[in-house]
Amino acid sequence: MKRILASTMFIGIALLSSCSDRQEAEETTPKRVAVVVASKQPLVQGGTITGEVQARVRSDLSFRVSGKIVERLVDVGASVKAGQLLARIDAEEQRADLEVAIANLQATEAQQTQAQLAFDRQRNLFQTQVTTRAALDQAQEALLTAQGSAKSAQAQLETAKDALSFTELRADAEGIITARNVEIGQVAQAAQVIFTLAHSGPRDAVFDVVETLFLGREIDPSVTVNLLSDPSRKVEARVREISPTIDSSTGTIKVKLGLNGDTSMPLGAPIAGSFRYKPLDMIELPWSAMASKGGAPAVWVVDPTSSKTTLRQIQVKGYETHSFTIESGVSSGDIVVSDGTKFLRPGEIVSYDKGATK
Repeated sequence: MKRILASTMFIGIALLSSCSDRQEAEETTPKRVAVVVASKQPLVQGGTITGEVQARVRSDLSFRVSGKIVERLVDVGASVKAGQLLARIDAEEQRADLEVAIANLQATEAQQTQAQLAFDRQRNLFQTQVTTRAALDQAQEALLTAQGSAKSAQAQLETAKDALSFTELRADAEGIITARNVEIGQVAQAAQVIFTLAHSGPRDAVFDVVETLFLGREIDPSVTVNLLSDPSRKVEARVREISPTIDSSTGTIKVKLGLNGDTSMPLGAPIAGSFRYKPLDMIELPWSAMASKGGAPAVWVVDPTSSKTTLRQIQVKGYETHSFTIESGVSSGDIVVSDGTKFLRPGEIVSYDKGATK
């Protein structure tokens, strides 16, 4: 029995000794990690925003007089020429005013003719000393009054003609109708918008950009614009106008890009614009390098001389999809552990590919 116990104890001691040797061997073998060398490189950041192609010049067309719409000759999407008739309102009242103005003009012209004849007669009689100076002055006064009445009637006739022409709505330029706000039979008020006309010519790519895009960084004036329906159709556009105010309802800023006369993108087409910040020299590291020190972002830095690790707290500048940029805490040339950060201890010796750091 004693012999069996002794044998068992010997086997146990041997097993414990073997495990201890294996543990010591594992502890003396440095942990293998992947590293990257921190270096400042030009980093381009930005984002893609959807927008719309719009005409640079647009006009709201309206009647200058009120009336019932009796005819509409175009619809949304129609191409029109300058001066083309678009709609009419009932012009019965304006025609009646025109007839009255014509009649008044004819009556005043007749009175002017009679006054002219009377003045001529009085002047001839005065020259032969048959009539008095007072009679001549009275005839001249009547003539001037008749001439004034005729001019007033002529002005009223022109006003009546204008009012009649205002019952017809015509395009003020060549372009495309992009909006219609009335139907036949409706009563249109003076200055009420009837059509919106997008003028032919330069076009803009218009975007409602979130305010935060402009905070702290300068936007590159060159933006890549492509059609959502056909991403292969691209054009480089430049920022032409940035609204100085923020839309209170959406919190966005309207940005317009000049398409430089490119007509391959139709009006109203949905587009995507790739906005970019001007490149800055920054250190960028992969997500796998991120660690934590006291709840704050940190990275493991390897001493190239001793191969020992140090957990260093950092300030993060920004987060990207697969990486993050560093504002402070890491300098160019530092060797940062990019993979294998789990279970590392400060001062632990690690092994890595020396060639990757050159």
